[in-house]
Amino acid sequence: MKTYDVVIFGATGLTGRQAARGFASGAGGNGALRWAIAGRDRQKLDAVHRGLPPAVGIIVADAGDQAGIDRLVASTRVVLTTAGPYALHGEPLVRACARQGVDYVDITGETAHVRRLVDRYHGDAARTGAKIVPFCGFDSVPSDLGALLLVEHFRRRGLGTRDVKGFFHAVGGFNGGSAAATLELWRHPDDVRAMEDPLLLNPEGQRQPDERLRNLDPAFPVFDSDLGRWVAPFVMGPINTRVVRRSCALATQWHAAYGSDFRYQEYWDPRGPVPLVAASAAAWGLAAYRMMARLPGAADLLAPFVPVPGQGPSEAAMDGGYFSALFAGTADDGSKAWAELADRGDPANRITVKIACQSALALALDRDRLPGGNARGGVLTPATALGIPLVARLRKAGMRIACPARSS
Repeated sequence: MKTYDVVIFGATGLTGRQAARGFASGAGGNGALRWAIAGRDRQKLDAVHRGLPPAVGIIVADAGDQAGIDRLVASTRVVLTTAGPYALHGEPLVRACARQGVDYVDITGETAHVRRLVDRYHGDAARTGAKIVPFCGFDSVPSDLGALLLVEHFRRRGLGTRDVKGFFHAVGGFNGGSAAATLELWRHPDDVRAMEDPLLLNPEGQRQPDERLRNLDPAFPVFDSDLGRWVAPFVMGPINTRVVRRSCALATQWHAAYGSDFRYQEYWDPRGPVPLVAASAAAWGLAAYRMMARLPGAADLLAPFVPVPGQGPSEAAMDGGYFSALFAGTADDGSKAWAELADRGDPANRITVKIACQSALALALDRDRLPGGNARGGVLTPATALGIPLVARLRKAGMRIACPARSS
């Protein structure tokens, strides 16, 4: 028998501390949940533990020590890791979980890193039944679940889904973990180029050149006739769209196709009194970001000006943020429907922590109700690993989720 149901690795960082507080405040809704915090610094772990129930365990382990990571994984049923950048620190945990049949959740948005995990560990995880689930934060659960809700809505009517478009509006801050992941990405030009592939996360055999051309990321403002206003490219679109497309591709492999010619695209919805101007500014900002990502030495130039891991917005700023995501779906017969996900709290911090905690708890407490049941393992996505049970958990945790919903 395992000692723990969930271990939170990286619990001394900004996001990890929030996750530990979330568990301690009853995020699981189950007083019998056995959980522990883990990290490499015992003194910092003890400081975090002083604000937690005495029964919470402490595990000292360093991501660079594979033997220690193997022991940590052997002690639990689920690992939730908030210790990024994941391209630097994440692989030992995934390796151990995939080989030992232990479920795994992280909050990465590092798609090139996840592509490597798919290539190296999907087979091991499928064999052992481990559900390896990256992207369980604001990257990319709202996108993945928004598309899934519309697919399920049309499926109940006997229809396939032709396309889904996501429209995001959010207010929030930036934390040191996200900054470190961005700078680490910029130091690897091959990863920057890889992330431009619209089908980066699709299984081999579902990455044809003509499909790439039909799924290119938007670069300019467009007037969306369904939403009725101007929208812009979304900075997180090159992450979220790859995740949704992997969900669709895996569903097709499992004979539960989203639609015969499914498409997913994503936009920033600036709203405001002059949306064309705001959309144009957002498009120019994203273009500048992409140019910076390709400049040699840009990461080192910016490093002194961004927060370091462990730093982030104030508590008041994190409480004051919010996000709203609308999804417009079109069925094979041309009929349309909308889905909505929205919540209060800074997306990069409060919302990401809520999603990550509920994802880990879905694996720990709802496993027999998850898509594919206990038999389906692999490097999966939130929709294919957690699906509708995660929707139910997030609703119970206060997130507004509606399908069908009205546009706004």
